[in-house]
Amino acid sequence: MMKVPGSLTGRLFFWWADHPWAQFTLLVLVTVLALIGYRNPSIVRDLFVSAATSDDPEPRRSRRNDTARSAANAANVEPFQIAGGDCVLVVDVMPSAADGDQPADGPDDFFRAAALSAIRDVAAELESMPQVDSVLWLDNVPGLNLFGFAGTLLPSSNASPRQFDNARQTVLDNPLAVGQLISPDGSTILMHLRLDWFYVTSDAAATTEIRERAEQIAGRTSDANLRFQVTGPVPLHLMTSDSHMHNAAKYQAIGYSIMLISALVLFRGLSAVIIVAIAPAVGVFWTMGMLRFFDLQDNPFNDIIVPVLISLVGLTDSVHLMVEIRNQRALGLDTKNAARIGIARVGLACVLTSLTTAIGFVSLSWAHHEIVRNFGWCCVLGVLMTLLSVLTVIPLGCRSPLGRSLHVGLGKSLIDGQLRRIGPIVGWVLRHDRAIAWIAIASTALLAITCLKLQPDEKRYSGMSEAAEAAQALRHLDQKLGGLEFGFVDVQWDDTTSNTELLSVLGAVSKLLGSEPLIGYPLGLHELLESLPGEGSSEERMTLLELLPAELKRAFYSPERNFASTQFRVQDLGIAAYGPTFERVETGIAVLQENHPRFELALTGDAPWRWRNIYRIVNDLAMSLGTASVVIWIVLTVVYRSVRIGLISIIPNLFPLAATGTMLVISGQNLEMVTVCVFTICVGIAVDDTIHFLTRYQEELQHGGDHADVIRRAFTGVGSALLMTTIVLIAGMMSAVVGDARDARLFGIMGSLTLGTALFADVILLPAMLSRFARKPARL
Repeated sequence: MMKVPGSLTGRLFFWWADHPWAQFTLLVLVTVLALIGYRNPSIVRDLFVSAATSDDPEPRRSRRNDTARSAANAANVEPFQIAGGDCVLVVDVMPSAADGDQPADGPDDFFRAAALSAIRDVAAELESMPQVDSVLWLDNVPGLNLFGFAGTLLPSSNASPRQFDNARQTVLDNPLAVGQLISPDGSTILMHLRLDWFYVTSDAAATTEIRERAEQIAGRTSDANLRFQVTGPVPLHLMTSDSHMHNAAKYQAIGYSIMLISALVLFRGLSAVIIVAIAPAVGVFWTMGMLRFFDLQDNPFNDIIVPVLISLVGLTDSVHLMVEIRNQRALGLDTKNAARIGIARVGLACVLTSLTTAIGFVSLSWAHHEIVRNFGWCCVLGVLMTLLSVLTVIPLGCRSPLGRSLHVGLGKSLIDGQLRRIGPIVGWVLRHDRAIAWIAIASTALLAITCLKLQPDEKRYSGMSEAAEAAQALRHLDQKLGGLEFGFVDVQWDDTTSNTELLSVLGAVSKLLGSEPLIGYPLGLHELLESLPGEGSSEERMTLLELLPAELKRAFYSPERNFASTQFRVQDLGIAAYGPTFERVETGIAVLQENHPRFELALTGDAPWRWRNIYRIVNDLAMSLGTASVVIWIVLTVVYRSVRIGLISIIPNLFPLAATGTMLVISGQNLEMVTVCVFTICVGIAVDDTIHFLTRYQEELQHGGDHADVIRRAFTGVGSALLMTTIVLIAGMMSAVVGDARDARLFGIMGSLTLGTALFADVILLPAMLSRFARKPARL
């Protein structure tokens, strides 16, 4: 029988392995608590847990919204809003003639009878739908004239070709129309729909029902040839949520199936695979139920990141534990004693891997953003639940009827043959330990320095399926109208400011925004006055303000509040693309404010908010990785009682992250939340394998012998589990590569690359580092 050191931890694990009633009691107790969490967490929460109150998330509304709303109420005027619809119906005139020829009644735009008649019928019919409260499109734009005459920008459907040409010129010269409700080429029109939520009884009522109704109405007009797509805040939210939930279920199902099949092929034993698979599955089930006791279930990372993280960490520990148990069976022990020895030998490593991973995630609790803080605590809870499940399910499974067949497949694993091939490689590494060790240190440092070039980034809808209708419409709007989202430059002034200076400042703001190619179609009081006929100085043109319709003035100008605003369109290109643009705008605003000290200017809106705060969120995650690395080094140093071993562990843990980060730099990617989350997941797995290797190495040191032989025995003891977990996990993560969402593909590619390089680091770099810098037991 393999002798296990009689340490305190060894005795504790022996006791745990010898008391199945304690394991079963824990299994039942935690399962019942998880079920209560799924059904009604308040039963336990109200009794034992005081409801935790969290700070409100940082407000994302600009001063413009509050000020404009207050001003509008004061003047009893509803401001005219170019945007603001719950849904946006994107209508395109499609080419209607072959070989690029124009149709008989004009070019392919809305300034022809068929298209205009169809779009008017669509607007009228949509407004009659019960779930649609109002429709804003070109026909609703107030007239810009000096006499206040009512009328529409668009001509009658029976207008002559000359009248259509005149209308085209009028519309495309109107700042309220071009770039706002119609594209500069006249081929795309936006219709903003406000919903009556009392009648929105399903997701389809706010998305597909609207599009299908529009298509049906337009189909009645021959030669209209219109295409309809639904996007906007509500459809994007619904389609993102649906895509997120669908992809989460699909990728997890595919990933877990691939991992199960891979494990079955590698283990060559169904009983071992079932026990190994159940342990992390129970951990995921427990975790998602327990999160509800702390109101953490709605964190956006929870549906994919947390389950994948804890299942991967749990699977790693399960495989290491099961491989050791099967090895003991191969030595002739019965299942009961093999489980006892296996838990005693690997249990401490499992506890250490969970401890280091959990401590690393605790560092997220100091993050600035609530989402990141909660994500950290979710991971901590998940890792602890998974540790309990592994140490409970594995020994119980070995005592169950499944345990009788654990020996099936022993010696027939595909890994055993590969391990024999890798053995000589390890020998070669040990013979060239000096060169490999210094190459490992130098390459890790070089790769880490390269990673510093990564810039934080976020695309608002990068997680959505590219095939989704709302995503396609969003990309189309980026090209045709400069984006769906708006930003604002808010201007406030004191009571001594003249109208001349105000209009001069607003003109400078418009000029500043117009000089930026990524900023689309600035619109404010300056643009409205400039579009009115006539010439003159700023003071003279300011007198024309009274001729504008009240709802237009209130949209951009509130004199009683000393407030004005200029809006602009923003594409969904990511904050990394807009970072330099926003920096130049803020610099220009600062100079303008310095030249006009009685004014206060601010860049506001969701896009600038994300630009400022996504750096904080991503940097929080990145800093947590750095903190986790330091904490892991400290923990390993204390546990192994060796500063040298702690320092040696840095290279195999840092190398995979640095290599993957360098790949991102080379491929032109940025540091996004999804990429940092992949790093967070993979560093936990990489550390797990390193800890298992070092724990076995420390144990083999106690048996003595040549130091190179000690390293070889350590590799032989854990090498099979290292290869097995890496192959299974890479197979599972590669399932996301075939997804149609960019974030999912990036997740799969990065995860697979990080795990592959982590295996390389543990098989090649770690033995060389141990051989070179931990040569004799006396020097440890």
